[in-house]
Amino acid sequence: MPSIHSARILILSTDGYERSELRFPLDKLKAHGAKVEIASLKKAPIKSWDDKNWGDTVDVDHLVGDVSVEDYDALVIPGGQINPDILRADKGAVDLVKNFVQSGKPVAAICHGPWLLIEAGALKGRKATSYASIKTDLMNAGAAWRDEAVVTDQGIITSRSPNDLDVFVAKIVEEVEEGRHDRRAA
Repeated sequence: MPSIHSARILILSTDGYERSELRFPLDKLKAHGAKVEIASLKKAPIKSWDDKNWGDTVDVDHLVGDVSVEDYDALVIPGGQINPDILRADKGAVDLVKNFVQSGKPVAAICHGPWLLIEAGALKGRKATSYASIKTDLMNAGAAWRDEAVVTDQGIITSRSPNDLDVFVAKIVEEVEEGRHDRRAA
């Protein structure tokens, strides 16, 4: 089981990520000692969505196609409406999520981030949560939706909104330290 102090965590994101949902996990996981890197669809900095307008940017470490699941202990998918909508239309991003799910390593998605889990076929028959406006999307994908701050099912972590970031990150730390999870096929 990896310690969070030596864990490598990948954040999958692109333009339009909800600022707090990328920055908070990035900063908190680094503060725990994890090495955190960002993969995206382009190597240029990606721009956040902050409140009702574009926000600041964050540097990208890797292109989606250049990362390997074997190099990381967990995957984090920030929300926002724009970010996961763009990513779920990209085959490489969806394949990366599928590969993480199949590996048994923790996969964490917040807000609208579970759209990528839906596209990867990862939620059928699993408990999950999300931003309330996509509740029906998760249920239509076969998830047992819960209105809870954080829901974990076999290492797949979902959370509702920026209001839940503290418990979301705490659950990521816990699941990383538990290690791989044997998962039934979704």
